[in-house]
Amino acid sequence: MKKPALFAGPGLLACLLMILALPAGAQYWPYVPPTNPMAQNNAMNLVLNQVRLCQNATRASSYMNGYGLLSSQFQEVRNQYAGFKGTLTPWQSGYGGNRLADLDAGLDIIQEAFTHYQTAVANGQLPSHAFNNLKQVLNRAMGAWAQEFKQVCSQIRVGS
Repeated sequence: MKKPALFAGPGLLACLLMILALPAGAQYWPYVPPTNPMAQNNAMNLVLNQVRLCQNATRASSYMNGYGLLSSQFQEVRNQYAGFKGTLTPWQSGYGGNRLADLDAGLDIIQEAFTHYQTAVANGQLPSHAFNNLKQVLNRAMGAWAQEFKQVCSQIRVGS
């Protein structure tokens, strides 16, 4: 019975040495998000809920403290959308690839509204006026983006 223990020792040592010899930044068991219909529906609803929260923030915030709130709400939409894309199957990602890329580009364009606000204030526009413009643009743009998001979800059969 002691012989198997003798053979297990060198085998275990060899495995440990192989693991230690691998590159430090490599991922050996990457996390793969679930791609079942329930996970997709949940992720889709999280995106839509976050869009609503962002739109609510555009209606409820003032220029004194609202820029940071709007910026963080918008970034959270981007985060939820990234999480949503992680739940898609390879077929969904491939079939809807162009439309998903358009949604990404849409978020990039909406992000520019924050830069426009900063530029307007730097150029002497009243912060309250520039902020009201930002709120209006963000509210309308997020609504349009959400409509497109829903259409894409339907096209690629999210949750089916």
